[in-house]
Amino acid sequence: MGSARPSSPGPLPMTSPDPAQRPGEFELIAKLFAPLARDAQGAFGLTDDVAVLGPRPGMDVVLKCDSLIESVHFLRDDAAATISRKALRRALSDLAAKGARPCAYLLALALPRWPDMAWLDAFAGGLAADQAEFGISLIGGETDATPGPITITVTAIGHVSRGALIRRNGARPGDLVFVTGTIGDAGAGLALLKDGACAPSEEARNFLLARYRVPIPRLAFGRGLCGLATAAIDISDGLVADLGHIAETSGVRIEIVAGRVPLSAALREFGGEAPRTVLMAAGAGDDYEIAFTAPASEMEAILDLARRTITPVAVIGSVLPGSGVAMLDGTGQEIPIGRKGYMHF
Repeated sequence: MGSARPSSPGPLPMTSPDPAQRPGEFELIAKLFAPLARDAQGAFGLTDDVAVLGPRPGMDVVLKCDSLIESVHFLRDDAAATISRKALRRALSDLAAKGARPCAYLLALALPRWPDMAWLDAFAGGLAADQAEFGISLIGGETDATPGPITITVTAIGHVSRGALIRRNGARPGDLVFVTGTIGDAGAGLALLKDGACAPSEEARNFLLARYRVPIPRLAFGRGLCGLATAAIDISDGLVADLGHIAETSGVRIEIVAGRVPLSAALREFGGEAPRTVLMAAGAGDDYEIAFTAPASEMEAILDLARRTITPVAVIGSVLPGSGVAMLDGTGQEIPIGRKGYMHF
């Protein structure tokens, strides 16, 4: 899973905090992270090397591992609480696209010398807030020192009814293509931070930055897609790139109509109404919305699910025989796509 990535802000200072401000590894775990596991059965209060999860009858276990790296996925001067929340929510977004309900997570944290206790307190506070919101608990992990950038790895654990997992490979010709929310907001938020771009209004700027820093995993909507969607993926690398994964694994062609790609009012303020705004949005990453396919016969059920979960959803295209992803204009002519999304390597 990837995203639109910040460029490096330049050499990063490796200052060392006062040792009194940051305790040793086990004291740090006891102070900041053991409280996050207090109510988790099988976590043993983070006093052992492993955690234990009992199997749930009739359910499959779903696992997702995801990493955030300083200067690659976030900037050093981002607030610590938003960094931890983004790390957790990215992994939860993958569970949402699979129709899974999250229950727990593992956290591996590699720290350089500069984060002090104030930073780490805020980091843990962001996790605590999201645990309360999503009804999950920390059950274990790892802490390390590193001479390099902060690296945060979250393994999210969830459950889905046996055999109900929504994979990438089920799209079939005749299906419609849907997407939740709006596309391109996070990419614009990154441009505001990285490139010094300006938003027309403070309201638009705040909205776009929030979409970049704290994504919204569509968990309730994703669970409701089980039995309705034929394929699904969370949009991390970009709408076109991630639909490309569905097209490839399903052996189909996906066509999306540029004018149907949902854009927020803030993004329209930022990029204008020109067609290039849609192309920019469709190739940007970090949206963490769900793109999915489903038969037209499920349209009413999907719209009802959207109403019940208060989730915006739009039909943006269709599935055909063939291969690849194409974007069409209002006359049905194909639009050349430059950047399709983020590439990890």
